[in-house]
Amino acid sequence: MKILLIEDEKALSDALCQIFSKKRWETFAAYNGETGLDEALTGIYDIILLDIMLPKLDGLTVLQRLRAASISTPVLLLSAKGEISDKVAGLDCGADDYLAKPFATEELLARIRAMTRRRGELIFDDTLQVGDLTLNLANYTLSRGDQRVQLANKEFEIMKQFFYIRIPFSTKRNS
Repeated sequence: MKILLIEDEKALSDALCQIFSKKRWETFAAYNGETGLDEALTGIYDIILLDIMLPKLDGLTVLQRLRAASISTPVLLLSAKGEISDKVAGLDCGADDYLAKPFATEELLARIRAMTRRRGELIFDDTLQVGDLTLNLANYTLSRGDQRVQLANKEFEIMKQFFYIRIPFSTKRNS
């Protein structure tokens, strides 16, 4: 999974990047709204974690511009603003979820998993799943039903990219 983290608190950003790295999730960190917006507009990310109070361009403006550009990537707002009115404003701007700081790591990870489930991709601690096809990130195996294949390094990296871009898999072959 590819995550865009737009967070100006360097210590929090570094800690989250480390956590995501251990889960083998690719993360790009941006420390201001302008850089974050430019990166988000590429459309290559599976999820965006977006702080609201950012230098150069605030998070709600970033979110509004993403939605205006038809970028539908799920966005989880992270903010020290925890009032109901703040949450409502963020969700009404187009966010898919809102998490107030400070937050528990387990809750953040659960919310990320929930958001990816809505897109048809299931992400567990060491696996990626699309439909009935599962790629185990820990032992480099690809499985479908009772069938399991051990992948070489290069095969594994290629399959992982297919999962990230969600290429539909089919059992039918053209003869």
